Order: sequence, then structure tokens, then C-alpha cells
Amino acid sequence: MENLKAEHLGSGREAAHWPKPSLPEYAFIGRSNVGKSSLINMLVGIHRLARVSNTPGRTRNVEHFRVEALKGKGQAWMLADLPGYGFAKTSKAERALWQGMIRTYLRERENLQCVFLLVDVRHDPQQNDLDMIQWLGDEQIPFVVLFHQERQTEAALHRQQYRTLQEDLEEDLGDVATPDHYFCGERQGTR
Repeated sequence: MENLKAEHLGSGREAAHWPKPSLPEYAFIGRSNVGKSSLINMLVGIHRLARVSNTPGRTRNVEHFRVEALKGKGQAWMLADLPGYGFAKTSKAERALWQGMIRTYLRERENLQCVFLLVDVRHDPQQNDLDMIQWLGDEQIPFVVLFHQERQTEAALHRQQYRTLQEDLEEDLGDVATPDHYFCGERQGTR
């Protein structure tokens, strides 16, 4: 987006290494290699702001970015790119460390406004996606599910994946409200 400027603020595994929580903050989470970093780059219009890799597990810390509107009153906010859950070529100990870091961040980050949970629309929601939805709900952390898609993915697949998510949530989690959801692609976002 031409009306935004963004910068990488830093990377850290604990609150002492994260930026001061002085601006509204929005976090992106999902399975390893679902496209969190690519989506952040697309949203701010800077191709290489967040590091993108084809190898799962490259984001190993909470990565913070400051974004500011160039027009208007200069509103600013922060984005956080969280390590993925699920498959990554790392040890179980490292993945457990990431899980603890992510949960600490999500529970304790006082300026966190919303978590955007990315789910790959090409696949049925995985158990770890459902577990994260359950955990965010249990912790009463505001979140939205984003079905991340390739440009050529058909609308019928979107609807089917949403129905599958609803069914999986009802089966696994009982009588829960299905979270808000949106479909997003490389250059678009639709509800």
C-alpha cells in the first residue's frame, strides 16, 4: 500500500526484547509455512519487510514491525509475526520453547488488539489449527481466522473449507461459536 510506511523493530523471544507496548498491536499466527510473513509483506506493500522462506520454521522469534499511515494524522500500529506451529525442521525442545514463547506473548501482551490465525484454504483445518482456536477462545484472546489462499483458488473451495472448519469445531470443541473468518489472497481480502 502506497499510503503506509513500515519498519522492522526487532526480534525477541521474551518480553524484555520486545518493543514497548505503546501502540495497538496485531499478531499473525498459523502453521509453519502457511504464509504469515508473505501476508504481512502484502498488507504493508513492502516485498521484503518480513523474512519469507520456503523452509518451515524460519521465523523463530516474535518479529515486530511498526506501520504508519502517511496520510492523515500519522496513525501508527505494530504487527507481530509469530513462529509457526506444526511441522518445522527443529527439535522437539525448540518447538516447545516456541510454544511457551507464543503463549506468553499472547497472554501477556497488553496492547494486543487481535490475533489473525492463518489457515491454508487448500487443506482441511489441521488438529493444531483447531487446538489453537480452542486455546485462543479459552484464553479469551480476540482472534479472526484468515483462510489464506493462492490467487487461483475457487470460491467453492472457500465455502467448503469454511463448512469443514465449522464441522470440525462442532465435533472437537462442542457447542462453540464459529469465529469470524475471512479469505485472503496475494492481493485481495474478502469475507
